[in-house]
Amino acid sequence: MRKRGYYAEFGGAFVPEILAATFDELEAAFDAAKSDPSFWAEYVDIMSTYSCRPTPLTFAENLTRHFGGAKIYIKREDLNHTGAHKANNVMGQGLLVKRMGKKRVIAETGAGQHGVATATMAARYGLECTIYMGEVDVERQRPNVFWMERLGATVVPVKDGSRTLKDAINEAFRDWVANMDSTHYVLGTACGPHPFPEMVTYFQSIIGQEARQQILKREGKLPKRVYACVGGGSNAMGLFSGFIDDPVELVGVEAGGYGLDSGRHAARLASQDASIGVAQGYKTYFLQNDDGQMQETHSIAAGLDYVGVSPILAHLHTCGRARFAAATDREVIDALALTMRKEGLIPALESSHAFAQAFKEAPTLAKDDCIIINQSGRGDKDIFTVADAFEDPAWREFIKYKAEQYHA
Repeated sequence: MRKRGYYAEFGGAFVPEILAATFDELEAAFDAAKSDPSFWAEYVDIMSTYSCRPTPLTFAENLTRHFGGAKIYIKREDLNHTGAHKANNVMGQGLLVKRMGKKRVIAETGAGQHGVATATMAARYGLECTIYMGEVDVERQRPNVFWMERLGATVVPVKDGSRTLKDAINEAFRDWVANMDSTHYVLGTACGPHPFPEMVTYFQSIIGQEARQQILKREGKLPKRVYACVGGGSNAMGLFSGFIDDPVELVGVEAGGYGLDSGRHAARLASQDASIGVAQGYKTYFLQNDDGQMQETHSIAAGLDYVGVSPILAHLHTCGRARFAAATDREVIDALALTMRKEGLIPALESSHAFAQAFKEAPTLAKDDCIIINQSGRGDKDIFTVADAFEDPAWREFIKYKAEQYHA
């Protein structure tokens, strides 16, 4: 156990002794980068020329009119390169990899967006890349697997445990232990041992910095509330960090799955089913049984299907600085359908959790209030899941037709 990287009682770095020197190296490189003004300048330059920063803040005029309450603004991380906020973190970590002189990167992924972003970064910087992904997620996010492989990454389906995100993280850590001299683990969310929660938040903070400047320019005041979905917590910490010192309510929305009473969800902070424990190198709330064994989780969104949560968000929860809610699979699909029809936007299923909660609350606020929803990713990756949820007959016929073609 290492005593750095705590947020009150949460966080830390519980790592095997063999990885201690690797974590020391990573922490030193990160601290040096933060102290170097040219590093952030280089990062911003890359994100503005290789990606799409600053991403827009879109006024959702039709949704605002529909609900009749607060003005609804949407932070458009779906317009980032690779289609999600994940590029912010991986391009930043890629710069650290260059500083450390390592030639290979590994990553875990659930929804696949982090995997695509990491594979993209590896192609951009000429690095060898391996992506670990739960077998269940490989099946439901096949388009992203296709792109990772075309970008040159090796995708390894993980068949242990629940075959989802937590198992992919376990496999990535095993790889890192065996190849630490040449390899950097590009952890995709604000979880894991220190310095990962701080480091991922640092790179994702560009979301909140931009959103704060944009809403002040547009409205001349701060928003009443900001909403973000919460899996591990990277996009939430990115948005929240811009408003953490302001009188703005921070609302995180977890995966309610089939309902909080069903036992089939992934709500760590919005339910009573989680407890404090230590796993995967850090201390936080986990969905675990009395013996500390991780429970199976469920979400229609692969990126939220995770047993733990950022130790920073756990701290913000216990101290009352942030509020956490849960949206069910049905509520998420309904919110996605409404957003598409009213605004012509297609948020990812993960992001649609934030939309669902904001839609519940926007009508209760005054018309001169404004809120921001973080559209952390775009929904084209979810075409198979969404088409099934909509029970689209033309899509089913298309799939049957393609299957017959492949069989032939």
